[in-house]
Amino acid sequence: MKKVRFNPYWLYAAFILLMFYLLFAKPSTEVPEITWQKLETALRTKSVQKIVVVNKEFAEIYLRPQALKKDDFKDAAGQNLKAYNGPHYIYKFVTPEAFENQVLSTIEDQFRQDTIGKTPDQKVLLAREKSIPIVPETRTNWAKDFFLYWILPFGILILVWYLLFRGISKGQGGGGPANIFNFGKSRATVLEKGEHVNVTFEDVAGMDEVKLEVREIVDFLKNPQKYARLGGKVPKGVLLAGPPGTGKTLIAKAVAGEANVPFFSISGSDFVEMFVGVGASRVRDLFAQAKQKAPCIVFIDEIDAVGRARSKFNISGANDERESTLNQLLAEMDGFSSNSGIIVIGATNRVDILDKALLRPGRFDRIIYVDLPELKEREEIFKVHMRPLKLAPDVSAEVLARQTPGFSGADIANICNEAALIAARKNKDAVELQDFLDAIDRVVAGLEKKNKIVTEEERHRVAFHEVGHAVVSWFIKHGNPLIKVTIVPRGKTLGAAWYQPEERQLSTWDQLFDELTALLAGRAAEEVFLGDLSTGALNDLERATKQAYAAVAYFGMSEKLKNISYYDSSGSQEYYFSKPYSEKTAQTIDEEVATLIQKAYDRAIQILKEHFEEVKKLAQLLFEKQILFREDLEMILGKRPFEESTNVSSENDTQTSTHVENNQRAETSSITDSQQKSNEAPIS
Repeated sequence: MKKVRFNPYWLYAAFILLMFYLLFAKPSTEVPEITWQKLETALRTKSVQKIVVVNKEFAEIYLRPQALKKDDFKDAAGQNLKAYNGPHYIYKFVTPEAFENQVLSTIEDQFRQDTIGKTPDQKVLLAREKSIPIVPETRTNWAKDFFLYWILPFGILILVWYLLFRGISKGQGGGGPANIFNFGKSRATVLEKGEHVNVTFEDVAGMDEVKLEVREIVDFLKNPQKYARLGGKVPKGVLLAGPPGTGKTLIAKAVAGEANVPFFSISGSDFVEMFVGVGASRVRDLFAQAKQKAPCIVFIDEIDAVGRARSKFNISGANDERESTLNQLLAEMDGFSSNSGIIVIGATNRVDILDKALLRPGRFDRIIYVDLPELKEREEIFKVHMRPLKLAPDVSAEVLARQTPGFSGADIANICNEAALIAARKNKDAVELQDFLDAIDRVVAGLEKKNKIVTEEERHRVAFHEVGHAVVSWFIKHGNPLIKVTIVPRGKTLGAAWYQPEERQLSTWDQLFDELTALLAGRAAEEVFLGDLSTGALNDLERATKQAYAAVAYFGMSEKLKNISYYDSSGSQEYYFSKPYSEKTAQTIDEEVATLIQKAYDRAIQILKEHFEEVKKLAQLLFEKQILFREDLEMILGKRPFEESTNVSSENDTQTSTHVENNQRAETSSITDSQQKSNEAPIS
């Protein structure tokens, strides 16, 4: 038999049951209720011995002993008990005064009837017999009153207080029982040695260099003698940096699945709270637990929440809780006391704002940049996320990888899931290639809005706008290969020209200028063919302006500011209180940008005028069909006069594919990666 351990909650349950018994338990002998007619009969037959009015709520009726023998009162309480003195009935009244008057009136009426024809001595005797005492009585249920007026109010206050601080401690404390004294406890999720994690390095595709770096750490924890015999030491910290969705947290999960050591996982925001000293206390508690389980790995996700660079000027003069937390983290990672056997893995997409003391060797010895996947890496990622899908034979991971430059691993996972949902919506037995292409359209440009109200004039303008983009890109050397152009509304756009951008790491001046020309071609087409301008080119103008400013102020490609860059790659600008150039230089930059954009705009107008009739035919065809593919442009414009990049898919599936890089992705790409990844032309 398994021994049952004593649980203190049993005492609480017993106390609650006792209080319920005292409050709601009925007496051993239940007193029946009497009606007024029956009570009136008892009063007239002189069967009532006394009446007790209890707490002005009800009356207890006590009968005379000889009356209990009558059949009229065989239902009285205690009828079967020998020594029961009552009460025998209870009577519930509205008000005690009315009840007393009613009883006295009945007794007086009966007395008058009984004294008719009686002698004075008999009347005195009858007067003595008619008197029935009505006794008011106040009773107190001490158990009930004590519970209702003392235990219950204080119990409710204690319960509210307990639940309140339990919620606070769950949100701000952690580790052990949830109460107000656990604010400083670490909230890290601990995976003990031997616990199974379903993510391994096999589930991480397209990051061979990153896996090589972190696999070395896992190998060191599994086989430390291999490195110790040569005098090597394992890195104390590894920082994973890169854009969102590239797989930094996934790498950490794979490390947890591969390393056979305890794994602590926590977010940087879990350290910072409104209470003074809580963050530093949690850091101490986290590393205290890690020391007890060493060797182990501590993973801090979004470490920029606690590792932001400290300010040199504390204007308020008050205590900065975040800086105190960071100071404690710096001391724990590499301070006076050593933390041998503890490896810290951090992840952030804002490495530029981290404190320099946190990035130095000895704390984060390695900074691993997890960048957006290249072509082959995207193909591997597609294969991983297509494993659980039921695919049609025409689905090719290579084709999809070519259609998705600039996409992160999270974007690709989203596309695979959207493709499965689209196929299920159409009641298909397998996910086809067209479903993936529709999913790319859905992710990039938004949901197709078939019921959006667009006037004929607006559709005509959008058609010329999009054809302007397509034709100018067709006749410039560094224009991106066209996939399709459409005036079907999607998301916030009324139309878009979809391209497959070339994947390159550097951009020349000619390439930047060609991209500017293609961006401004939509606005130029409106001016040439419609004679006026619209607000639809807002997105084009915004991107063109940013690219022109980057070319002038960052890349040093203007005539007047040649070989000068005002870009701060660290992002800190600690030596600047404002922009690092004079007002005259700012005016020069503005003039150079305006000149550059005007040159590109004039060039786009010239190309459109040279192919005036072709543009009109294409615009009319687009207006009728709402979507044009590459073959439609070749039919009217002829073969493209420039040799295209080898990374353009030559298969027919490009006819239904879409442009794969939206505005946000182009804007968030690295400033040194100057390739233009999209030429969408949304019309607002």
